[in-house]
Amino acid sequence: MNISVLLIGSKNFITTFLERYETPIVAAIESTSKAEIIAGIAQNQPDIVLLEADLLSILGLCCEIKKTNYLGLVYCIAIEYYCSANILEREPSQHLLETAKAIENSADAYLQFSGLDSSINQNIEAEKRLLLAYLQVAYRQVQQYRELLKTNDFLSSIALADALTDLSNRRALEWDLPRQVEKARKKNIPLSLAILDVDYFKSVNDNHGHLVGDRILQLLAYRLRNNIREQDTVFRYGGEEFVILFQQTNTDTAMAIAHQLCQIISETPFNIDRNLTLSLTISLGLSSLQPEDDDRGRMLLKRADLNLLKAKSSGRDRVVG
Repeated sequence: MNISVLLIGSKNFITTFLERYETPIVAAIESTSKAEIIAGIAQNQPDIVLLEADLLSILGLCCEIKKTNYLGLVYCIAIEYYCSANILEREPSQHLLETAKAIENSADAYLQFSGLDSSINQNIEAEKRLLLAYLQVAYRQVQQYRELLKTNDFLSSIALADALTDLSNRRALEWDLPRQVEKARKKNIPLSLAILDVDYFKSVNDNHGHLVGDRILQLLAYRLRNNIREQDTVFRYGGEEFVILFQQTNTDTAMAIAHQLCQIISETPFNIDRNLTLSLTISLGLSSLQPEDDDRGRMLLKRADLNLLKAKSSGRDRVVG
């Protein structure tokens, strides 16, 4: 198994475990300090933690591990060594109660292994087999969790990406804009936004077909992405409309960038194929964050949209802000 295991407990616990069992231990933490143990887990990033059962109730350790998000999924197996002299005096239900207690303290599994006296050493081979079986179960669960994360990341990227242009889509803007508004206000920095629209785009589709229209949008997206700054983000808002978020940017700077984009688009024809080249222009409406704007950025978007309408109605191929 390609798996990493971290061993945690007292000196006697760690010594006994390492003498008896062969497991893929990446490190052992000899400590009873919660802070030290959590730090050691974060440093080693194990798949599985094997820990002395006494630490569960004393430190609430498994619960702490599982609520620490950056640790991801860590499978916790609590292990207790019992003394053979006491085992015969135990009530039959005692093991069940101790198992329940460990699970209640957020352990994923609880194992009781024999003590150090030689009279019960014949149990060790069975313990090795049981431990290996639990490690296999833990490994499968960790792998399933990782595959689920990959699937969720993939689905999230699909959900937030525009299939035609490979830009972030409107849903991504609706997710990101409130965060950018919050960031701008928290750090007292400017935030500006532009909505741009391809002028007379309907005539492109009517005269040349939707495949040519789609190619125009792809080429336009490429130009926009390669002519904005690293801190800015372009989104496909819908149809032939795009939104650009200008982070840490006041109105004057955003206007200068918008005018530059307008010029780049109008001065460079779009080569669709060797037989077709089209010249196009864009119109942009610009707005900057104001103290009275809502936290979601709706008013910021609305002002940019109104300014876009002004740009379209006043002749197109221009910026209004």
